[in-house]
Amino acid sequence: MAKDNTGAAQNIAVYGGSFNPPHVGHAMVASWLVWTGLVDKVWLLPVYEHAFEGLQDKRLASFDTRSAWCDALAESLSPAIEVCRVEADLPTPSYTIDTLRFLRQLHPHYRFRLVVGSDVVPQLPQWRDWESIEREFDPLIVARSGYPSPANVDSPEFPAVSSSQIRDRLAKGQSVQRWVPKAVLDRMNVRGKDDDDSA
Repeated sequence: MAKDNTGAAQNIAVYGGSFNPPHVGHAMVASWLVWTGLVDKVWLLPVYEHAFEGLQDKRLASFDTRSAWCDALAESLSPAIEVCRVEADLPTPSYTIDTLRFLRQLHPHYRFRLVVGSDVVPQLPQWRDWESIEREFDPLIVARSGYPSPANVDSPEFPAVSSSQIRDRLAKGQSVQRWVPKAVLDRMNVRGKDDDDSA
């Protein structure tokens, strides 16, 4: 059984998302979770196929591509931040509750907690079996600028960076140097140079 120095089971934050691509907001949240000791490890979990694809702007780069981008992010941040590719082995779409229960079955020696941004909170009633997620996986809700947070949320307010904004900027030929960590840009083979970009 994997335990920390006190003998307690390790806490793993499951930070899921499209990561299409990963950005500085993802980097800040993952690092904060480790720096503060709220968890022992953070597992970045790219979705294989988004449950809401077709209903939202969720056109995804390939799973392998997005996983490689997440690898670059994790390697640039901390050994305590890793990439979990488990959704590639699950039926699609894999709902969050199913993925979390599969992880718990696969790793019974870990205690898993789900990371949720306050921007997602209004969507939670649409999630499959959210009540069970709350009961079984003790969600960590983090505040995001521009979105109201539940009263019990105790976190810094993280910037409202979105992958869709980054894709839009790339499509317009605009710099994303201030939005995407250099390690990810390098893996994407995208120039991040801030060439007179005042937009």
